[in-house]
Amino acid sequence: MEKSQNGEHNDDASSICGYDSLHHLLKDNLKPHHFQEVNRLLTGLNCGKALETIALPDSATALSVEHGFDIQAFHFHADKEVLREPRVVRVGLIQNSIAIPTTSHFVDQKKAIFEKLKPIIDAAGSSGVNILCLQEAWMMPFAFCTREKRWCEFAEPVDGESTKFLQSFALKYNMVIISPILERDINHGEVIWNTAVVIGNHGNIIGIHRKNHIPRVGDFNESTYYVEGNTGHPVFETAFGKIAINICYGRHHPLNWLAFGLNGAEIVFNPSATVGELSEPMWPIEARNAAIANSYYVASINRVGTETFPNPFTSGDGKPAHADFGHFYGSSYISAPDASCTPSLSRNRDGLLVTDMDLNLCRQYKDKWGFRMTARYELYAETLAQYVKPEFEPQVIRDPLLHKRS
Repeated sequence: MEKSQNGEHNDDASSICGYDSLHHLLKDNLKPHHFQEVNRLLTGLNCGKALETIALPDSATALSVEHGFDIQAFHFHADKEVLREPRVVRVGLIQNSIAIPTTSHFVDQKKAIFEKLKPIIDAAGSSGVNILCLQEAWMMPFAFCTREKRWCEFAEPVDGESTKFLQSFALKYNMVIISPILERDINHGEVIWNTAVVIGNHGNIIGIHRKNHIPRVGDFNESTYYVEGNTGHPVFETAFGKIAINICYGRHHPLNWLAFGLNGAEIVFNPSATVGELSEPMWPIEARNAAIANSYYVASINRVGTETFPNPFTSGDGKPAHADFGHFYGSSYISAPDASCTPSLSRNRDGLLVTDMDLNLCRQYKDKWGFRMTARYELYAETLAQYVKPEFEPQVIRDPLLHKRS
C-alpha cells in the first residue's frame, strides 16, 4: 500500500489508493513533466503560471505537526494595474472531524470540538489570516441523517456559546470569522435554522445567512430539523472585502451562485458536509464553475471522517439500516475567477488551507470575459416569471412531421 502525505501507510477506505489526496497520488506516480502538464489541466494557471505556494510562520507549521493536521498555503495573483493597488486578502479554511464518539454527553462533544479547533485557529491567526471559515455545523456531529430530534439540543442562538468562543479569536487576531452553526431562533418560536454567523474582526456580529436550499436525497434528512432559509442572498462588506456564504447544498443551484454575484460578492464561501458516495465527482467541478461564471473567488470547505451514531437509521431508499452517514471526504480547496484552483486538503485528516488572493482579479476577469455584459437577464427574468405561474407552458417547437410514418 502507498503512503499518505504524512508518510504513514494508509489502507483506510477513506484514502485514494493509499493517498490522502488526488494531487499527491498523481505527483508520486507520474514523471515530473507529465505531472506538470496534468496539474496544468486539473488546477489551471494563475496569471499564466502554476499557482504559487507561500511559506507560513514556524509557529503555524509547528502546531500542524504537534496536532497532526494538514496545512497548505498558496497565492493567487492578479495582473498589475495602473490605477488600483493590489487588494490582497489572506483567507483560511478549516476542515475537521468530530473529536469524541457521538455516544458521549452532548456537552462533552461540543467542548471537545472547541478544544480540537483551538490550535488550528491559532495556526490561522499566527499565519495572518484575515477571513476564516469553518465547515457546516462545525460545532456538532452531522446528525441530521438520523432524524432523531434529540440532536436539536445542539442548536444555539446566534450569540450563543459557539459565537462567543470564536469572538475571542476574532479580536485576538483581527480576523473575520464565518461560523456555520445550528441556530435556535429564540425570537420566532424557537425554530431551528442552518445558519452562518459572520463575526467581524472587532468581535462584533456583522450578520447571518440561513441556508437557502435543503437537500432531500439519500441520508440527507435535514428537512426533519429545518427548512429553507429566509435571508435571501446577502453580501457582507467586511474590512477585508465583500463576502457571501452559499451553504452546502446551495452549490448545486447555479442561480444561487448567480444571486450572490449580482449582489457584489468578491469571495463566496461554501461550508459543507458531504460524503464520497453521493457527491465526490461533483466536488471539484461545481465551485470552480461558479467562480468562473461569476468572476469571484469560491472557498469550498468539507468536513472529514466517518461519524457513527448510536442507533441505525434508514432513509427510504431501500438500503439496509446503517449507523453512519458515509465518509466525509474533506478535500477543501479554493477556486479563482481565472479558472485556477488550489490543490485540495487531505481527504482524511483535519486541515487548514491558507490562501492569499488579490481581489483585483475579480474585475479583471469581468472585463476579460464580459459575462455580466453579455448575459441576457431580461430573457431569464421573463422565462422565470412565466415558469412560476400555474399556467406555464414550456417553449417547445415541435416538428410537424414528428409522427409521420415513413
